[in-house]
Amino acid sequence: MLDIAKLAGKIPGISQHFKQEMTASYQRLEQAQIILQETQQRQQELIEQYKTWRDRLIFSAAIPIEPLDTCLTIPTPPYSHSVFATDGSQISPSHHEIAYCYLINVGRVMLHYGQNLHPLLDSLPEVYYRPEDLYVSKKWGIRTEEWLGYRRTVLEAQLLSEMGCGWVNPPGAHYQPNLAMVDGSLVYWFLDGLAHDARDLILPPIQEAWEQLRAARIPLMGYLSASRSVEGVNFLRLHSCTFDTPNCVVNCMNLGEKKAPCQIIEPLRDTNLWGQNLEPGERGPLWQSSARILDLYSEPQRIYFCYVNVGTEIARVEFPAWVVEDEALLNQALGIMLAQVSKGYGYPVALAESHNQAVIRGGDRVRFFALLEQQMIQVGLQNVGTSYKEARKRGSIA
Repeated sequence: MLDIAKLAGKIPGISQHFKQEMTASYQRLEQAQIILQETQQRQQELIEQYKTWRDRLIFSAAIPIEPLDTCLTIPTPPYSHSVFATDGSQISPSHHEIAYCYLINVGRVMLHYGQNLHPLLDSLPEVYYRPEDLYVSKKWGIRTEEWLGYRRTVLEAQLLSEMGCGWVNPPGAHYQPNLAMVDGSLVYWFLDGLAHDARDLILPPIQEAWEQLRAARIPLMGYLSASRSVEGVNFLRLHSCTFDTPNCVVNCMNLGEKKAPCQIIEPLRDTNLWGQNLEPGERGPLWQSSARILDLYSEPQRIYFCYVNVGTEIARVEFPAWVVEDEALLNQALGIMLAQVSKGYGYPVALAESHNQAVIRGGDRVRFFALLEQQMIQVGLQNVGTSYKEARKRGSIA
C-alpha cells in the first residue's frame, strides 16, 4: 500500500506548496466575488458588448438570462412521476479478434414513482460489421474507434426518445410528469472539428430524437458531475477587461506567455464560484451557452444551463431552449432531478443504473467473441480464430 505521508515527506517543500496554493485559491475566490458583484451592475451592458465583439474574442462566454445573484429554491418534485435515462458502452474493433466488428450496448432505465408500476432496466446491444459501418469514417480522416463513440451518442439519444415517447403516448401514463436524462453535456463539442458530411450523419438524428421528446412534452436534461466549465467565469472577463473595447485579436494577441489582464481569477471554474453562493437545493442563474457549435442546432434546441447545489456537489444541468421557455416544465425537471440525486446518494439513480446496464466487462467481451466464433463455424466458415498475439495473451504459460 502506498504510504502518502512517507511520500510527502520525501518531496521537499510539498507542504509549503500546498499552503501557497490554498492561499491563492482563497484569494481568487474573494476577488471573484467582488468582480461578480460589480459585473451584476453592468450585466446588460456587458451582454451587449459580448454580442458586438463575440467574433473578436479569444474565449467563449455564456450569456446570463437572469440576474447574476439569482439563488432560487428548487420546488419539491411531484409525488407521481417517471424518469427515463440511457447510457452506452462498446466493444471496439480489433484486427486480432475473431472478426473485425464492433458492438454498441445501450442501457435503458425507466423508473416510475407513486404509480405502482414495474421499472424497466435492460440494455440493447447492436453489432456493426458492414463495410459502411467500419470504413465510412476513413474518408474524413476519423478513426473507427472515434466514429464508434459518435455513433453511440446517436443511439443513446434515439433510444431515449423511443423509450420515453413510447411510454408517455397512450396507452402509457401520459398524464404524469416525466424527465429524460443523459449523462454529460448536450453541447456536442466534437462536432466542431468534423467534416460537414460527417456532421450530417450525427447531429440531425439527435435533433430529430429531441424533437420527438419536445412533441411529447418530456423535458430533456444533461447532467454534468464535476464540471470543469468556465463559460460563466468567462463572462466576468468582459468586466475585467482593461481596454476600451474587448477586442482580443487586436489587444491581446501579442502577449506571448503572459496572461491577459482579464484573466485575473484564472483558473477558477464555474462550480468553484457558484459553490460559494448556493445553498443545498438551490439553483443559480440560467445561462445561454454561446459555444459556436450551437449555431448548427435549431433554435428550439439551443442549449441553456444552470448550476445546482445538489447537496454533495455543484452540478451543471443543461436543457434545450424549449424546456427553459416553459417555467413549469423547467421546475418540474429540476425537482425530479434533485429527487434522483437524493435517491442515488449524490448522483441521479437513473443515470447510475443506465450505466450499470450498459457497461461491458472483460468477461462480457470474451463471451461475445466466443458466441461470434460459434455462429461463424455453424454457417460453415473455416480457419476461424484469433491472432497468435491474442491467443498468447489469453493463455500465458508464465
